[in-house]
Amino acid sequence: MTAPIDIISRALKDIGALEAGETPTPEAAQDAFDMLNDLVDQWSNEEMMVYYKNEIVFPIVPGQTQYTIGPGGQIGAIITGSITNNILTVTGISSGAINIGQTLSGTGITNGTKIVAMLTGAGNNVNEAGTYQLNTTYSTPITSETINLYYQRPLSIDSAFVRINTNSNGVPIVNGGLDYPIAVLAVEDYQMIGLKTLNGPWPKALYYQPSETLGNLYVWPNPSQGEMHIFTDNLFQNYVSLQDPIILPQGYTMALRWCLAERLMPMYGKASATQITMINTYAAGAKATIKRINMKPVQSARFADAMLASRQKDAGWILSGGFFR
Repeated sequence: MTAPIDIISRALKDIGALEAGETPTPEAAQDAFDMLNDLVDQWSNEEMMVYYKNEIVFPIVPGQTQYTIGPGGQIGAIITGSITNNILTVTGISSGAINIGQTLSGTGITNGTKIVAMLTGAGNNVNEAGTYQLNTTYSTPITSETINLYYQRPLSIDSAFVRINTNSNGVPIVNGGLDYPIAVLAVEDYQMIGLKTLNGPWPKALYYQPSETLGNLYVWPNPSQGEMHIFTDNLFQNYVSLQDPIILPQGYTMALRWCLAERLMPMYGKASATQITMINTYAAGAKATIKRINMKPVQSARFADAMLASRQKDAGWILSGGFFR
């Protein structure tokens, strides 16, 4: 399996800093490793480089309008599972959903342990039970226990809906409930809501503030029920060591190689004009290929604005400040 040191060695050879068969010095490897982590950090901000969309699922707490999300935050999942080597086996889930990038917390679990790939488990409330690959290997197995999973702190929220499983009388809805779209607000729109404590049956809008370590999620109106489903772009994970496995879809290791070579050229100054042109072309082409695959299809139909559509059903929109139109 490809590791950061493999990408680094190839990139240094591409720019002429290493000859065939040579290996980078520890100092050179560390400099390039730091550059590689900076590169994948930047990719998290390029929407079409992101290959996986998280579905964050959490139950609404009646009367609560603010939630924190990120490692140690209020929004997460609770599962029953065991760990052997670097494989998490999930046998049950109490709340939330399983996603790539989640941080694990429990008895005997090393800080920073994260889910990096789905194996037999699909997560996202599809097929939770099964196996998942972790970024940490355990020499001593962890027997079945309750494990808390914390979501990544999203950079932004793309879309959301709320699932209602019972009617106003508390009777379960047939076939698993109804889903209602939620408006994702900019800060200016959220500020214009006249009565932020307005009570309502379930959320109809949300505002997200990323902050630095934990994100803050605000819902409106003040809900009494519901299960939130929020969709966000998965963040690329920084590598901890030169030997960490790189687990990415086809084409990404090539893009990492050429993009890293492009970043390293100024540091070494050994690339000829021909090499510079070649490396720039290969780096741009590798990213363009990935973006074509990840590009969103053109939408031929759209749902009506969640807030606007609610006018006919709920007079509470009058207290919103009319921000949506």
